[in-house]
Amino acid sequence: MPRDDFPTNDSTATPDGDGSSDATVAADSTATPDGAGPAVPARSRWTSRPLAGRLAGVLSAVVLVAAGGGLVAATALTPQGPGSSRPIAAPLAAVPAGSSVGVCPGPARLLEGAPVGTDPQFSPESATARSDVNALVLGSSSGVLPGSRLASLTGSTLVEIAKATPASESPAAAPPKPANLVPTAGVVSQQGVDAVTVLSADALADRQASAAAAMRYSAEDGDLRGSAAAACQQPANDHWLVGANTALGRTAVLNLSNTSTSPATVSLELFGAKGPIQAPGSRGLLVAPGTTRSVILAGLAPGQERLSVRVRSAGGPVAAVIQQSVLRGLTPGGVEFIAPATAPALRQVISGVDIQDPAGLADLAGKSGFADAGPALQITVPGSADAVVAIKLFGRDGQKALPGGEVVTAKAGSVTEVPLAGAPAGPYTVAVSSDVSFTAAARVTRGLKAEDAADFAWSAASARLGSQHVVPVPGAGQRYLIFGAPEGRATISYTPITADGKVRAAAAADIAGGTTASIQVPGDIEGSPLVGYLVSAAGDPAYGAVLLQQDGRQDVSTLAVAPGAAGQEQVPVTLGY
Repeated sequence: MPRDDFPTNDSTATPDGDGSSDATVAADSTATPDGAGPAVPARSRWTSRPLAGRLAGVLSAVVLVAAGGGLVAATALTPQGPGSSRPIAAPLAAVPAGSSVGVCPGPARLLEGAPVGTDPQFSPESATARSDVNALVLGSSSGVLPGSRLASLTGSTLVEIAKATPASESPAAAPPKPANLVPTAGVVSQQGVDAVTVLSADALADRQASAAAAMRYSAEDGDLRGSAAAACQQPANDHWLVGANTALGRTAVLNLSNTSTSPATVSLELFGAKGPIQAPGSRGLLVAPGTTRSVILAGLAPGQERLSVRVRSAGGPVAAVIQQSVLRGLTPGGVEFIAPATAPALRQVISGVDIQDPAGLADLAGKSGFADAGPALQITVPGSADAVVAIKLFGRDGQKALPGGEVVTAKAGSVTEVPLAGAPAGPYTVAVSSDVSFTAAARVTRGLKAEDAADFAWSAASARLGSQHVVPVPGAGQRYLIFGAPEGRATISYTPITADGKVRAAAAADIAGGTTASIQVPGDIEGSPLVGYLVSAAGDPAYGAVLLQQDGRQDVSTLAVAPGAAGQEQVPVTLGY
């Protein structure tokens, strides 16, 4: 901790220091009355003086102390001039890096009974449904893997990735890294799961471990036919989720998971197409440690074609995800996990937005019940002022015009939808800016025939890419890394990691400002399945996501890129009462 943050004991004493300074000199066994001359032990000076002299000295000291007290009081009561004091910055205290924790949602489930209440009953998923988790934990520069595991929400270990490193063998004391040491990673590849799971990794050398996981659900039959994927998220006390729908044939279930040892009391704020929704039962929801609580959103806000939810918890932090599904008559319309978007801000960027053939989309959207079967941007403005929003759509070869216009007004306290259909087919990055804070997400759809099963996904606004992100990639279907740079120019480095734990040779993509790049993920490298990447960005702001599709089916999912690992933080400490 820097000593410059504290006042120095210089020759200019404070009023309180005047009294203490005199006491210090009197107690010093080597000091003379004026600070000069030969040192005389204090005890010999005291005993050698006559009694009258000693009494006179005591009385003099009393007078001096009284005078000093009067000076202190006068100084305290006298108004201070602008130059009479200097501000003292609050000192910073180092906070050790904690464990890396990622909460993966459980499999999609069908609701049983009426869609009301906060304790729903679920029926088994279809016979072909499968849910699995891919996880990556990066080793240190000295080749040490942090203690890490994939466990159930209650704490029972499913896969031990690496044992915890004893303190006596900490990475700080490890020998220097050999020149020929190949970086390694701990890998969990396509681990089947049937409930909420948690990836945890211990800190290494005062830095959070670089670790991430992703869960994917897929089914070829049943009402929840399609695929859904979500990056396993770090618990927090504030989440924004955009894209829910509680209209006829749509089911939205909010799942709240508490991995901490403290109870969480959760309150929900609901925003619909016409403004905020006051819902009895949306406050004070208790989520016990090691449990998941499900809330049927139609029981709080029925008939809402556009619904955003803010989740705030007091006590323990929670992970929040919405299981959203569509059923048009007897035809499945898709299933998705809606993950949190970034908090409201004046600018939001969404990547991984893939648009189908505009002619087919126009024909489908014109049919009854298919208004939500096309791509769209949803904007939530939580404040009390309307937002004038500018929208830019960037494709492979530059910016594309929006058929409905690039400037819209989003009403305060409500959710506004802007169709994206009409742009040429392909992957896009959407950049949105406004004079009022907002949050946003984009709907991605698959399927152009009303009689066939369809699917959809939601890509939420995300933070810009940084120096190192661990990006797990599910192991089935067609997989793409989607990167966008709204302005300037960015260089993206992406390093493959395979199921054998090897970190392979890096590749790089140079992305011009105002464009989007799509990179297909190979199935394997040198015979080992590819399970993820290390991604880093340099240059101007860049954004990324993973787009998942399936050969011969209309399945579609998107995955956000999780934030990078945090190092040791310093927080200001204020002294007071």
